[in-house]
Amino acid sequence: MVTAKADLVMRGGKVFLGLGSGFTESVAIWGGRVIAHGSDSELEGLVGANTRLIELNGRLAAPGLNDAHQHLMSVGLGLSEVDCKTDTQLQAMLAKIKARADKAKPGEWIFGRGYDHFELDSKRHPFREELDMVAPNNPVYVKRTCGHMGVANSAALKLAKIDEDTEQPDGGHIESQNGKLTGLLQERAQELITKVLSDHTIDALAEGARAGQQHNLALGFTSVTDPGVGLRQGYDEWLGYQQLRRQGGFGLRMHLMPLAGASGWPDRAMDLGLMTGDGDEWLRVGPMKLFTDGSAGGKTAAMFDPYLGEPENRGIMIYEDQQLFDYVRDYHDRGYQVAAHAIGDRAIEQILTAYELAIGNDVETQSNRRHRIEHCGFLNADQLARMQRIGVLPAPQSIFMYEFGDLYVDVLGEDLSAKAYPFRSFLEAGLHPSASSDAPVSSTNPFQNLYSMVTRKTKRGTLLGANEALSLEEALHCYSYCGAYGSFEEDIKGTLKQGQLGDVTVFDRDLFTVEPEEILEASADLAVVGGEIMFDRQAEAA
Repeated sequence: MVTAKADLVMRGGKVFLGLGSGFTESVAIWGGRVIAHGSDSELEGLVGANTRLIELNGRLAAPGLNDAHQHLMSVGLGLSEVDCKTDTQLQAMLAKIKARADKAKPGEWIFGRGYDHFELDSKRHPFREELDMVAPNNPVYVKRTCGHMGVANSAALKLAKIDEDTEQPDGGHIESQNGKLTGLLQERAQELITKVLSDHTIDALAEGARAGQQHNLALGFTSVTDPGVGLRQGYDEWLGYQQLRRQGGFGLRMHLMPLAGASGWPDRAMDLGLMTGDGDEWLRVGPMKLFTDGSAGGKTAAMFDPYLGEPENRGIMIYEDQQLFDYVRDYHDRGYQVAAHAIGDRAIEQILTAYELAIGNDVETQSNRRHRIEHCGFLNADQLARMQRIGVLPAPQSIFMYEFGDLYVDVLGEDLSAKAYPFRSFLEAGLHPSASSDAPVSSTNPFQNLYSMVTRKTKRGTLLGANEALSLEEALHCYSYCGAYGSFEEDIKGTLKQGQLGDVTVFDRDLFTVEPEEILEASADLAVVGGEIMFDRQAEAA
């Protein structure tokens, strides 16, 4: 029986303990972990002179939200970029870029992020000449919302040594129309731009991680997986996270996936002895991360059937089969968990085959390796059954259905779109689907994600695959426990059972008593990590 006085007690609300574990009124934390939960009267004896009290006043407290796939450092660094996420007018987007260029020094790079050409009035990407007009003295690169493509102006293309004679890169595409470059670079063609960018200092990378953490804490997150550390700057990004940790800047828990493949960073990780699971409750090494295809909205996700109206377009495969199989086999044999970006069914087929070859006939002992398919958007029943057989976990984004669902209907058809990101099928198959945003591809807003999980509605109200909807209890389970399961941490976080880490998200209302549309209006009032209040919207703990 616990006799110590608690460090923190939250009482007088609805405390969700975890899927199937029910609700209580209060939860007590001591030494960074949950020591008790129950009614207010049952926990009264744990309140001492030094106990910090939080009166929930009917609000919902739940296991800390865990974004299981978010490029957090990129989110932090991107806070200083031109935000094109909400633009619906091409001229308005160009005006934003001009405003930034007008303040920049000649030759300084201008970066933008987040536009969706299907949402723009032009229904197309901007052309390089349009970027030239608004930023004549600066190289410009603006990424589409998916991050799998972007548009460069002439100055940026010149610095990257891209012209009409440049060969198409493996796993990428440089677009031309009528023999002239449009500026659009898809998939690995973007690496030609990345190679000529000046490196961030380690201090700047650490500051990006800090800004990303603060942004997430304000949304109620207590854990985040960064699924591709090294996408921009290789090993330096790992050093940026390490520097922030040394500076005492960690406010939430991080799970970091080294970017795998031909980046050179995996060899460095192996030389350093960094293995999946290494670290502690604040910073842990995740799986080796690979990319196999692009995005469905950008029509580069690798599909068996072509995109509507484009009979020659079945997306882009990043690797030849044997090359991917060799990478997966190598990492698997070395003892790493492997995670692969795969959205289209053709890409999912490729990575599933790679996992099956690596595991071989030893399914019984190898099925708990928990290899992952990041996104896992458009798959068939056979692929789902194979994932179940060998224990491959999906890391899907329901928010894609909210933000891009209507676009999926336009480019892939309603039937296939209704089957996309099938959370209920994943959950019922015992595959622990972890909820996430893939920010900055989508918004970090957890309430849009929760809304989509429980309604299967897009932002325009289109209902897609109602049979895949979850209850709110199940949705919160995917946003907490399933994320912990995907990082082998379900024994220490993901619920509010006794002995678990004291990571709690307190919402501004009881989400279980409101209509689904009201979930979109909700916010987080508190983010508690290890019993410490890391975000306090109303300064109620002052």
